[in-house]
Amino acid sequence: MAAMTTPICDFGWKAKGFDLPGVDGSNYSLADVSGANGTLVMFLCNHCPFVKAVIGRIVRDVSELAGHGIGAVAIMPNDVASHPSDSFENMKLFAAAHDFSFPYVIDESQAVARAYEAVCTPDFFGFDVSGGLQYRGRLDESRLEPVAGARRDLFEAMKHVAGSGAGPEQQFPSLGCSIKWRAAA
Repeated sequence: MAAMTTPICDFGWKAKGFDLPGVDGSNYSLADVSGANGTLVMFLCNHCPFVKAVIGRIVRDVSELAGHGIGAVAIMPNDVASHPSDSFENMKLFAAAHDFSFPYVIDESQAVARAYEAVCTPDFFGFDVSGGLQYRGRLDESRLEPVAGARRDLFEAMKHVAGSGAGPEQQFPSLGCSIKWRAAA
C-alpha cells in the first residue's frame, strides 16, 4: 500500500467529461450525475484500507449533500488485472454492501483518472454548478481510524459550494492508496 496525498485545489479548473459503465447496468456521464448546485467526483476502489475506513461516512455525506443539490459519482480507476479485488463484479458487491445512493462506475481505460490527475483512493473533486473546481481535499482528519468529533471537511466544503458557489480557502489534502496504473505498453 503506497500512501499518497492529493495536490492542493486548482480553483476553477474545469471538470472533464466521461461516459462510464456503472454497477447498475447504466452508463453515466458528467451531465447525468451533476447536481443543481454542484457535483462531487470521487475516485474510490474496493480494496484500499483508507477507503474501507471511511466508506460509511462517504455514503452518509453524499446522501446528505444530495439534499443540498450536490450530485455525486464514484469512479473506480484501478487496473483490475493487478488488483482483481477491484473487479467490476466486486464493485457491485461493494456498492451493495455499503448502500451506495450514487453511481459507482469503472474507468477501465484509466483515461478519466488521468484527465482528472487523480492520485489516490479516495480522491475527492468538488465542483460548482458551472463545473469549476472548488474543493480538492480530505473527507475529514481521520485516516485509518475515526477521529472523535472530526470536522466533516468534505461535507462542509460542498455544502458551502452549494450555497455560495465557492469552496473554502483552507483545504487539507486527502490521503489514500496510490492508483494502480496499468503498466505502460
